[in-house]
This record gives sequence, C-alpha cells and structure tokens, in this order.
Amino acid sequence: MTESLIWLLAFVAAYVIYTLFWGVASARVERSAEDFFLAGRQLPAWVFVLCATALSLSAWSFAGYPALLAVGGVRAGELALGAIATALTGVLFLKRQWLLGRLAGHITQGQMLSAYYGGEAMRVLGVLIALLFAVPFAAQQMVFSAHLIEKLSGGAVDPNVALWVLGFALFLYACFGGLRAVTAVGALQGLLVVAGMIAIGCLAYMHLDGFAPLQQALARMAAGGSAGSATAQGYHPWFAVPGVVQFTAGLGRENPVGGQWTAAMILSTGFALMGLQATPAFTQLALACRDARGFAPQQVWAGAGVAGLVLLFFALAAGAGAPAVGTDAAGDVVTYWIGSLSDSAPWLAGLLTVCALAAVQIAAAAYATTTATALTVDVFQRFMVPSASDRALRLAARLSVCLLLLCALLMASFAPRLMVHAGALALPSAAQLLPALAGLCWWRWITRQGATLGLFAGLIAVLLTEPLGGAITSALGFELPWGRWPWTIHSAGWGLFCNLLICVPVSLATRRSGDLAGQERRAEHHRLLFEHGGAGAPRRLQRPAVWALTLVWFFFGMGPGVVIGNDVFGAPGAGLAGWLLGVPSLWAWQVLWWSLGVIALWWLAYRMELATVPRRAVEPAEVASAGDEEPAKPRAPLWVRNFLRRVT
Repeated sequence: MTESLIWLLAFVAAYVIYTLFWGVASARVERSAEDFFLAGRQLPAWVFVLCATALSLSAWSFAGYPALLAVGGVRAGELALGAIATALTGVLFLKRQWLLGRLAGHITQGQMLSAYYGGEAMRVLGVLIALLFAVPFAAQQMVFSAHLIEKLSGGAVDPNVALWVLGFALFLYACFGGLRAVTAVGALQGLLVVAGMIAIGCLAYMHLDGFAPLQQALARMAAGGSAGSATAQGYHPWFAVPGVVQFTAGLGRENPVGGQWTAAMILSTGFALMGLQATPAFTQLALACRDARGFAPQQVWAGAGVAGLVLLFFALAAGAGAPAVGTDAAGDVVTYWIGSLSDSAPWLAGLLTVCALAAVQIAAAAYATTTATALTVDVFQRFMVPSASDRALRLAARLSVCLLLLCALLMASFAPRLMVHAGALALPSAAQLLPALAGLCWWRWITRQGATLGLFAGLIAVLLTEPLGGAITSALGFELPWGRWPWTIHSAGWGLFCNLLICVPVSLATRRSGDLAGQERRAEHHRLLFEHGGAGAPRRLQRPAVWALTLVWFFFGMGPGVVIGNDVFGAPGAGLAGWLLGVPSLWAWQVLWWSLGVIALWWLAYRMELATVPRRAVEPAEVASAGDEEPAKPRAPLWVRNFLRRVT
C-alpha cells in the first residue's frame, strides 16, 4: 500500500466518521417530524450561508466547470456569471417563501404552491422535479467521487465499491439525522468546497510558475489561431463568443460555426443555473432557517461575491491552465491536478479528495433528504394516510431517503446512460418553476390555470430539446426534426419560452374567472407579503430603475451584449501588447460584469430590502396554516392504505 493511498483512505475515513457522528447526534435530539424535515426551524444564519453556498457550487463547479473551461476556453468562463444569476433567484424568492412558511406553517415548496394556487397539480409536478435531482442528478454527482477515488488510488479501489461505500455512509447520516444532520455536515462541506477550489487554482498557478506565464500561454494560444473551428470573425474559438445566435438544427444534427457558446446559449444556460435556487431543496433549506438574517449575506457576499471570485480566478486557472501545461486530461482536470500531488504531497492530495467528496455529498444528501420530505408530506400524508402520526411521518421519510439513494446507486451502477440523460433534465426543469414562484411571491395576476399549464408546457419543451426526449420519440416511431439545443438555445430557454407563452395569456384570460375564493386567497397572501417584506415608500420609488439596471446587466453580462466583450479590450489574437488589461478581452469583460452584478445584488438585497430581516415581527398562523388544509380524498387502493396503516 503506497503512502498516497494510506493518506487517501485516512482522510476519507475521518470524513465518513464525522458525517456519522452528526447523523447520530442529530437523531438523538430529534423530537418530532418537523425536527427531521426542517431541523426544528432553528437553522442558524451562518449554517445556512455555508450550506447554501456549497449547494450552489457542488460538483458542477468543483469538477464540471474546470473541465468545461479546458475544452471551451475563456468564453465558457461566462458561466461564472451564473453565480450572479443563481443568487438573483434567491434574492427574489427565498425571503418571501420563508415568510409564507412562517405565516402558514408550510413544510415543502409543493405544499406552499398548492395552498396558494389551489389544486394538486403544482404539488405533484414539484415532486416530479425534486425526483430528478434526488435520483439521476445525485447519481451523477456520486459517480464523479467514485471515479476520483479509483484514479487517485491507482486503481487499487474499485469505483463500484467506492460508490456503494460512500453512498451507504451518506444514507446513514441523512436517514438518521434528517435535515439537521445534512446541514450540520454541510457547514463543514461549504468550507471544504470553497477551500478546495481555491487550493486547486493555486496549484495550477504554481505549476505555471505564476499568473504571468498563464497570460503568456493564453496569448500564444490566441495568436496561433484555429482555422478549423474559428469564429465568423476569424478569432480563436477559445477567446470569443461566436455571435448572438446561430439558427442550427441542434447538436447531433448540425454543429454551430465556432462552437455552441453563442450569447443565446450563455443566457439560456444562465436560466438553467437560476433553477438551482428555485428547487424544492432550496425552499426547504430556507424554511428551516430560524430567521432571515442569513439570506442577504449568502446571496450577495458568499453566493455571488466569493463564489464568482473563485470561479473567475481560481477555477479558470485550473481549467484553462491544464492545456497550458501540456495535459490532455480535458474532461478530468480536477483529478489531474489532485493526482499531481500524489508523490510530492500525498497528504494534501488526500485532503483535496475529501474537498471533492464534500462537493458531491452536500448535493446528494440535501436533494435526497428534501425530496424524501416532499414524498412524505405531499404524497404519503396528502393522498395516502392523511391522519398519519408523527412517528409514521418520520418512518415514511426515512424509508423514502433509503429508496431514493438506492435508486440513485442502482442507476449509477447499471444504467449510466439513462443517468446522464435524465440528470440533464434536472436544472432546466427546476427553472420552469420560476414563473410559478413569481406568481407566489410577486405577481398576483398569475392564476392557477396559467401557472400549472405553463409549468407543464415548459417541462415538455425541456424534455423534447434534450436527448432523452429524442430517445422517447424514436421509441414511439417518429424522429424529431431537431437535435439537442436547437438554435444554440439551452433547453431551459426553450422551456421558459413555452412556459411563459402559455402562462401569461392563460392567466390573463382566467384572471377574472368565477374563482372568488382563489382570488381572495391570493390577495391575502400578497397583502401579508407586502406588510412584512415590502420596502419603504422612498425605496419603492427606486424600484423601476433597479429592475431596469438588472435587465441591462443580463443583456451585457450574459445576453446579446456579451459579443462586445470579444475585443473591446483588445482583439483576442493581438497578444499581451494588444490586451489593454493584460488578459483576453472576454475575461476582463466577465470580471467587469461580475463586479457590477455584485453591486446590483447588494442594492436589491439590502437597499430594496428583498433579502433583509422583515420590518414587522412574523407571527405564525396569520394565514390558514398547512395543518388546516382540507385533507385530500385518499386515492391509493384500499389494500395499500390498510397495509400502510399497519406498518406505520
């Protein structure tokens, strides 16, 4: 056994013991189902900041983003501005959802949407979206950790063994401790994720002998050109966005000139990243908070500021620096950098491996636990056993965690292709919740019919612009005339287009319908939101200007205006002498709009009071509580209901 393997196993073992400790400790203080579901609604602000930041980054930023940069270059770095877009979702929706949760006693996002809009469709669709995160998306995350351990152990550890051992450890602390254990472990995971990304970026700079050699390597690459895949302007595809949009048939049928990262693709991918903080998991994390003090610091300083800084300067060095040192490990950049320490600093390689595991497990544990809560509250209690006891609810939640993680592990082991295709639906599907959340938190004119039909249309559009939709239609006997992401627009963009295309006109048409009870219910919700979370009159006068500036940021930061950044600070091929700021123009453009984005978020979160502590004290049960909801008529077969009663 090599020294590197000993350190690797020692750090992983210490990490697993730490997670199990919190699982047992959390289970011992658990007194009710609400303790398991929402940590007793006593989550401290600093724990929320660390957990939410780690969940926003997770494995897509830790491993996926550097790999994307190694292949797509500096233009793929535009996705770092997704940190601003993701945080904006939290600024707009999390405080108001927390208020409604406190006022009405809601436990899940589906329960909240169903109580506001009426009907059960929103509840069921929300559970389906949560399942995409808890099974295929979580499986993708766990597969990365298993392959990382296999490669860093030199093949001594089988990836399937690593997958199941780590999955079992995750199951133990999530199942026993619930959200309390997940957030307690998540606080450490948040620190590990950020520290690990910074360390890997510093490692890349060390291999390159500093920032100046990276500048020179990028200048040589840009000057060398790339005739086979150059943009329409003749620029190297690594350093320029190839236009606003390209009307291609989609990947798999027609390749865009200069690559897929047009302004339309960047903007629509930003919409997909906004789905991160629209997920039921983030809503439940917010509902668990003791108060609203953690929302603004997380969204402005941690989620947008620190995360954006790490992505723009450290992750970019790890991704763009890998080709500069001559490695061809484009899809496995993080493993390459960690593996480079195996001989010189094996203890550090083991520690960075645990940082990567933390990025994976925070996502898998959070999605499994919150989805188990949704299954328990929105399916088991609502439709099967409305009179379920507190003990029965906890048992159902634990069984749901077990089932979800088992499905994820089985999919990762035996259906990897389905895992990839189904996991690709998670983020764009979550983005389809944005119009419904806008109705819940801001726009009273969005009706139940508009929100429900819009969400359904958006999910269908997402499916049909991803490979899984093409596979389903092929199995049914007909081929779609497009491939993946036609017109270089991400499936999240197509989904939101179809969503709003249905939601807006249907809502306007049904706004004056005969549902007087629904209109009064929505009006009461928005009255309470305004009383508790509304800004003062002088600041309300600033609202049009702030929203206009937000739209300007999207246009130039991630939208059509990003093409200006290709050469505004010097042409890509001009070299160091022609780069006004010493770096490729597009990189400087990204740093500029990231800085402006943090300022815009600060204004929204603090000055406009969209994420600060409410002006008025929150008194529970000011609206009809979730517990006062009229029980749905049980729809499970009688023999199923009888069996569940006996078991619980």
